Amino acid sequence: IRDRVSTQSTGFFPSSRVARNMVQRVTYRRRHGYNNRSNKYKLVKTPGGRLSMQYLTKKAKGVRCGNPGCGTVLIGIPHLRPYEYKHLAKPKKTVTRAYGGNLCGKCVRERIVRAFLIEEYKLVNRALKRLKK
Repeated sequence: IRDRVSTQSTGFFPSSRVARNMVQRVTYRRRHGYNNRSNKYKLVKTPGGRLSMQYLTKKAKGVRCGNPGCGTVLIGIPHLRPYEYKHLAKPKKTVTRAYGGNLCGKCVRERIVRAFLIEEYKLVNRALKRLKK
């Protein structure tokens, strides 16, 4: 965190406004000292008046439909980080449907209709072949 310095101070001593805006510096508590996505934190003032930092976890995007070109967020499955799914019960990770937890309902419906139409097409072709004989 950078110190905020006001440009309004005139003279040798900084104005009271500048002194009020000075921010206490904090150091990272973990290994890497870089301001990247995995190193985000929140400043919390302790009861002793000290500034302490709490690390923030990344926001989870949620499970997406596995059908190429779809990618919609699956409804009914909680948005968690990958490691947190490990501790979740199986019914909370899936939806009770064919391809539940992998494909959205719209894509499952398309697959079922496509399979049905292909079977119908095969039956019609067989019937036409019989009629030709």
